[in-house]
Amino acid sequence: MSGSKIKSLDELIEIREKLREEKKTVVTTNGSFDILHAGHVRSLRESKSQGDVLIVGINSDKSVKVYKSPDRPIVPEEQRAEMVAALQCVDYVFMFNELNPIAFIEKIRPDVHANGADYGENCVEKEAVLKNGGRLHLLKKYDEISTSGIIKKILTTYKQ
Repeated sequence: MSGSKIKSLDELIEIREKLREEKKTVVTTNGSFDILHAGHVRSLRESKSQGDVLIVGINSDKSVKVYKSPDRPIVPEEQRAEMVAALQCVDYVFMFNELNPIAFIEKIRPDVHANGADYGENCVEKEAVLKNGGRLHLLKKYDEISTSGIIKKILTTYKQ
């Protein structure tokens, strides 16, 4: 994985320490990023605007099946990671199996964690972010764009 933006969590912990020494502001965000769309891109750009380096945690196929649906993800984890890593605003990507990002937040200790506004100020990550001196940034919500909406539209179109 060296030379790639796709890293293991252990590699990112080392990278984080170097970034701390360089006084870089590290931002984390996470999601499944199944069927990449403009809402994802906008949120990732907004996340990057909060600091110098953006690290994106991508839910593994296993965790997406648990928290979304047994029929998801549509796109396998390796491909989702590759697509997100290809975006200019993203510096690093890694995969995680947990249902929430608390464990990786506690290890990476971001200066900022960008989270969907729909989860609000009292999201599950809040304590992990704040206890390490970070701050929470709530991302703008794009109601008109969602993976679930895209899937629903496809299903409706092809049933006709």
